[in-house]
Amino acid sequence: MRGILSISFLFMTISVIAQFPFGGAKGPTIKGKIEGTIIDSLTNQPVGFATVSLKKKGSEVVLDGLLSEENGTFSFPAVTNGSYDLYISFLGYSEKKVSVQTTLKNPDASIGRIILVPSSVLLDAVEIKEEKVLVENKADKLVFNAENDASIAGGDATDVLRKVPMLSVDLNGNVSLRGSQNVRILINGKPSGMFSSNVADALKMFPADQIKKVEVITSPSAKYDAEGSAGLINIITKKSNIEGVAGSINASVGNRQNSLFTNLNAGRGRLGISSGAAIFYSVPADGSTSFYREDKVTRSLIEQSGTQNSSRLGGNGNLSAFYDFNGYNSLNTSLNFRGFGFNVDGSTTGLINDAARSFNDAFTRTNTGDNFFGGYDWNTDYTHKSEKVEGQEWSAGVQYSRQNNNQDFSVTELHDLALLNRDSEVNNKGVNHETTLQTDFVHPFTKAVKLETGVKAVIRNIISDYKTQALVFPTGYTDVSDVFTYKQNVYSGYASLNFVVARKYNLITGLRYEKTGIGGNFEKSDSLNFSGISYDNLLPNFTISRTFSNFRTLKLSYSQRIQRPSLQFVNPFNNTSDFLNRTVGNPYLDPELVHQVEMGYNFTFKGFTTFSSVFYKYTKGIIEQILSLDNYGLSVNTFQNIGTNHSVGVNTFITKTIDLITLRTGGNIATYNASGVINGLPASRSSYEYNIFLNGEIKISATFKADFFGFFRSPVRTIQGDNPAFTIYGMGVRKDFKNSSLGLTLIEPFNADKFFNSNIDTDAVLQKSSFSIPFRSIGINFRYKFGNVDFKERKSKVKNTDLKQGGDGQGGGNMGTGQQGGTN
Repeated sequence: MRGILSISFLFMTISVIAQFPFGGAKGPTIKGKIEGTIIDSLTNQPVGFATVSLKKKGSEVVLDGLLSEENGTFSFPAVTNGSYDLYISFLGYSEKKVSVQTTLKNPDASIGRIILVPSSVLLDAVEIKEEKVLVENKADKLVFNAENDASIAGGDATDVLRKVPMLSVDLNGNVSLRGSQNVRILINGKPSGMFSSNVADALKMFPADQIKKVEVITSPSAKYDAEGSAGLINIITKKSNIEGVAGSINASVGNRQNSLFTNLNAGRGRLGISSGAAIFYSVPADGSTSFYREDKVTRSLIEQSGTQNSSRLGGNGNLSAFYDFNGYNSLNTSLNFRGFGFNVDGSTTGLINDAARSFNDAFTRTNTGDNFFGGYDWNTDYTHKSEKVEGQEWSAGVQYSRQNNNQDFSVTELHDLALLNRDSEVNNKGVNHETTLQTDFVHPFTKAVKLETGVKAVIRNIISDYKTQALVFPTGYTDVSDVFTYKQNVYSGYASLNFVVARKYNLITGLRYEKTGIGGNFEKSDSLNFSGISYDNLLPNFTISRTFSNFRTLKLSYSQRIQRPSLQFVNPFNNTSDFLNRTVGNPYLDPELVHQVEMGYNFTFKGFTTFSSVFYKYTKGIIEQILSLDNYGLSVNTFQNIGTNHSVGVNTFITKTIDLITLRTGGNIATYNASGVINGLPASRSSYEYNIFLNGEIKISATFKADFFGFFRSPVRTIQGDNPAFTIYGMGVRKDFKNSSLGLTLIEPFNADKFFNSNIDTDAVLQKSSFSIPFRSIGINFRYKFGNVDFKERKSKVKNTDLKQGGDGQGGGNMGTGQQGGTN
């Protein structure tokens, strides 16, 4: 009843505001094109490569600029309706000024022939080209403009995210924000099922050349889903809506990674279609593994070591279309599909010394793993802009996602103790169906006061069909299979107000209500079924910022958020591909509840620009992976709500440009203070985590640049031990031509292989594990583009951010689940 009343109140708010608008009387805007042809007055021939500058009428500020084509034509494909001045200039000609106006009714303007008159005075040719800085600090987010970085060419999304301030990415692709992996990743502001099962592998199959920029939001407002306690990461891809036909091809070849990305776009008037496809292949690589575990009570030992050969092959595609009915109504629809395979073949030798049962066992194991993750997302949005109130907007969206997650392992083991011999198949076939419905309303009371409100429903139905084995003494292995169905429904509503006071203060405050209902059903083990579980959350947020002279800003924010466990954590699939160290999910986990306070300050002093912040975060019911021993002394990894964590941290980013060289450095440090109960016993740990980075670029010429970077992250702390530290460095160069570019990237030239160590140390057990992989990498990247490209983003209104996601999924017993998202 409480949830129904809250959502009903929000609907009433929307209705009342829609009937009594308080804003101004101006209508919305629409983008059109301005085009023409430049002609020599004497020869009547076209003038190619002339400089064309676009300015607001009567203004001296250049809004956009370009060079005319060889045939003298030019086009500004995305210009907001209004009055403008065009300035045309070229070496040996007098500058020409042309005035032009576009309207809502006629957004496109064709000027025709523009005559340039030769001048007796030779003028210096000017090329107007806007290049965004690599890192921007905006009021509500930090933006990393990836397309300006040459050293990521030919890489994947993890290479991009490693360069973003405040983020860190380990070898497996697990992303952390200020040391926490509780982040939500969006693609163009939209949820994507590609992240629902294995975030790390999905990022590895996402080519870096598709990424335009990355937005990091540490204190999301009420309009965002309550999940993502550490913050949100929004990856903006290179999309284009154009007049005519345009496209591009990006190809990268290297000794470790190879990729091909293409896109083709067509547009005419207010109708546009965009398409793209990418394929990613990781060359098979051999790595080594080792494992040591000691039972401190019985003194039993388990040791094993071996080699693993792994490879990855993935691809994705997209097709989207938009239509502007007029300046006030538009429709946007898109289909994204993907497939990704991860294969592994290995061999292992091991030794078991069971002091409690007085036996020793030596064994050999061969294993193959065939993993496939694939699915699609379809979404459609309708947007209506008010004709009477400038900035008032209503939108409605629907999205359907399906994600398949299939894991198949074949294991053959030969033991001295014949009881333990096995020749078995272990598999999990998961599928996730997710439907999202939402509507949002934006109303500006004045230019300084804006209200955002909306409601949303997310319906999830996830099925896991698994087959595994359990070791039972003295009979040996027995087959275990079941079908687990998990249902999760989330209903939410929000209201958020944005105030600007005296042009210096900006205040954002809001409240979000979410109601969650969950249930689980086992086809065979029905005694484990659960249903009727629900919980309600009221989640406030508050942000105030103050701007000063010389580009200084001070910001203070508070937010309360929740972190629901995703299906990787709750899936009861018992992954026994390594029976000595198996993993199983926990369907009875509670969500985490997080309170965060943050203060940030940025300033510029003598050419140094600095973004810094301090924060405090309190987490109740923190979820971590926990190691325990079963009745036979074998390792079992599962997930538990261990207790609470208090974390205090600082992060900073500093940049300085000296002539043609730009340097950037910074890092994060945060405490880890966890306490709670593990397996019925009290536990606690106090430690800290940190990372540091240094990167920069050298502009050798206007078309030739070089980039370099280095990154180090400390081990990731848990209440039981440490996960691997990570370090990486590399460099790249890129040469730009008229319609193409050629680049070279080099990663870790002096390290052929890299080792990663983990440890768990408790009163009951000591466990150490290590693995290595080839790391030295060199690659060549080539880009080619054709046609007129206008980077005009159209984002879906549907954004889901409401589940705690896992990392690399190794030993995680994953099941297909839609858990990705963004704003409501």
